[in-house]
Amino acid sequence: MPNTETITWQPEVQEFLLAGNYHKVANFYEQAIENESHVVAHYWHLGLSYLLQSYEEEAQTTWLLGMSQIEEEEADRRAAEFSQILDAEARRQTNLNNYQTAWAVRQHLKEIDPHQVNNILHLLLLSFNLNIFEWGLVKDWQVIEILEQSSSEEVDFELILQVLTKILEFRTEETLAFLQSCLPHVRDPKAFNASVMPIAVKISSQYHQPAFAAKIAEVCLDLQPSNSGVLHDLSCFYTNSGEHQKGISTAKEFYKNCQTIERKILGNYLILRAIFSAGSWLEAEEYIQRQESLMLQMIQEPPEKLDRGSNISLLISPFFLPYLQDDLQKNRWFRNQVSQLFQNNLRSLAPASLNFARSTPATQSRPLKIGYIAHTLRSHSVGWLSRWLFQHHDREAFPTTLYCVNQNLEDKFTQNWFRDRVDVTYSLPPDYRTIAGQIHQDEIDILVDLDSITLECTCEVMAMKPAPVQVTWLGWDASGLPAIDHYIADPYVLPENAQEYYQENIWRLPQTYLAVDGFEVGIPTLRREDLEIPSAAIVYLSAQTGYKRHPDTVRLQMQIIKEVPNSYFLIKGLADNLKTQEFFTHMAEEVGVDLQRLKFLPRDLNEFTHRANLTIADVILDTFPYNGATTTLETLWMGVPLVTKVGQQFAARNSYTFMMNAGITEGIAWTDEEYIEWGARLGKDEALRHHVAGKLKASRQTSPLWNAKQFTREMEKAYQQMWQRYLDAGK
Repeated sequence: MPNTETITWQPEVQEFLLAGNYHKVANFYEQAIENESHVVAHYWHLGLSYLLQSYEEEAQTTWLLGMSQIEEEEADRRAAEFSQILDAEARRQTNLNNYQTAWAVRQHLKEIDPHQVNNILHLLLLSFNLNIFEWGLVKDWQVIEILEQSSSEEVDFELILQVLTKILEFRTEETLAFLQSCLPHVRDPKAFNASVMPIAVKISSQYHQPAFAAKIAEVCLDLQPSNSGVLHDLSCFYTNSGEHQKGISTAKEFYKNCQTIERKILGNYLILRAIFSAGSWLEAEEYIQRQESLMLQMIQEPPEKLDRGSNISLLISPFFLPYLQDDLQKNRWFRNQVSQLFQNNLRSLAPASLNFARSTPATQSRPLKIGYIAHTLRSHSVGWLSRWLFQHHDREAFPTTLYCVNQNLEDKFTQNWFRDRVDVTYSLPPDYRTIAGQIHQDEIDILVDLDSITLECTCEVMAMKPAPVQVTWLGWDASGLPAIDHYIADPYVLPENAQEYYQENIWRLPQTYLAVDGFEVGIPTLRREDLEIPSAAIVYLSAQTGYKRHPDTVRLQMQIIKEVPNSYFLIKGLADNLKTQEFFTHMAEEVGVDLQRLKFLPRDLNEFTHRANLTIADVILDTFPYNGATTTLETLWMGVPLVTKVGQQFAARNSYTFMMNAGITEGIAWTDEEYIEWGARLGKDEALRHHVAGKLKASRQTSPLWNAKQFTREMEKAYQQMWQRYLDAGK
């Protein structure tokens, strides 16, 4: 019998089909079967029209009747035709966002051919659209086994990418097994990595699982061993997850592929980031010198135009200078120069549509709309310290909007302390155009950046000037961007002449640039007997990241330990354990301190335990030229004496301003000699330690440092004055 039928819908029913009038479609094919009962395709289409009306049983019966018309030698071809009809309709329903209908059609297709790999991938994709995905589907359908057995010609590569980018976010061992099963079907490694790596970055930055992100990136690197983007991100993942030596070696591999000066700046920065995170100060010297040389060359001979990635590498290039030296003039000069270049380059790259002139006249006679932008409003130093401002904000006088970049708003800390305490909250991808456009659309009057240069995207947003008044507060030193109007400080955290070195206007609050109402404290887990420390011994503690352990300051700390008999030095913080021990051992031997007096501690379980464990110390020794900030506040709250050295730059004066605002001068040193003297004196003089602890306890009731409500009123007054200055300037 000649085959005269077609496997597509008949033209006469197209109008009914597109209108969703499946009853009319069914009537047409019922009549067609009466006239041409031998045409098998009529049964396929009639059954499908029943299915689209949710008549499952009628559909099944019709298809079985069609199959009974098929001769054995044609069975495979007819089954393939039937599959094509179902697949085409499932695609059409998916395009219409009728995911439940598409799911039903594909389930029947799966019954016909349970190993049809692309249909199974489509079903997985639909399960995400329907919010019904679970790993049981992957197991029951034997997806991984089918992928492993399928040829790459059979598998739709684009479909694999779509499914994979969904599955990767589940972050389980099954996820990695699925990823591996996809690899034989990767026809375009570059396209594969371009789809997969952004998910890995999101897993590291938003979900804070850099170790899992590293496993994904390792797969991508196997596909493209010289892919610089993968090498860059993988180095960051390793470093963030504590795989410090892998972070260093991967950063060095990245640098090998850098040809232009802007890429070399980024590569050398990456090496420094990995080295300082590990606490490997002893091997940092050559990279420090190289970074300054590269930055100077870039400033003196700037490229005519930089792409976005190179522009970002320029922005972050001076990041480590405050950790290396307390040179306010030099450090601020580098920061201001590169930030000016960064802003100029960004604006040359930005689309013309990003023009943020205000469409409504500015007035003083209405509540000021305040916007805050950050990526750290979670269990992070910025989150712990800034939360009190949001707690006490007068939202009637200052309607408040949060622009959270790359953050999970379902995080309990974020929700309780921020999302629930403002008028509007956005969770936005790290796309400066989207964020800046939203800020402008919301007509924010004063935009406050909490992160400074610790996230490049927020710097891009601020550089575009989406709000008429822009302010930097809290997260780091000022960014140096010309688009920033003010930088929040106080009488102590910057020296009197600091304005000479800042392009931003330094706005000094009357007492302190930061205040908190206190900290939650857990149960201590450290015991002297567990550390084999006698009860009568003097215990010193340093609890800072590897970034802050400058060799010169560690030598001073070792001299204190040497000078105080029966003293021990506890060392903990984020860094490579082996490198940390090598570093402190080297310093101890150099000064002549018995290595038995050094105790290296693991990280605490959480912030609450960390604060409780601070009380094991008799004295805490601060870092320099980059002081503690959150750790200093926690130390003072717990009533433990602190020794700090004061410098000129912001990073070298944090502990100073906090101690002054807590009413404590004991332990404030202005020279190396005073640092050693205070450290030894506080260690030897028990009465002095008790005196300081008593003053700290009393300060909780009287100090501006612990009065966040008063601080918030001072910030709000500053906002009003900033706005008035803006209005006056426009007259």
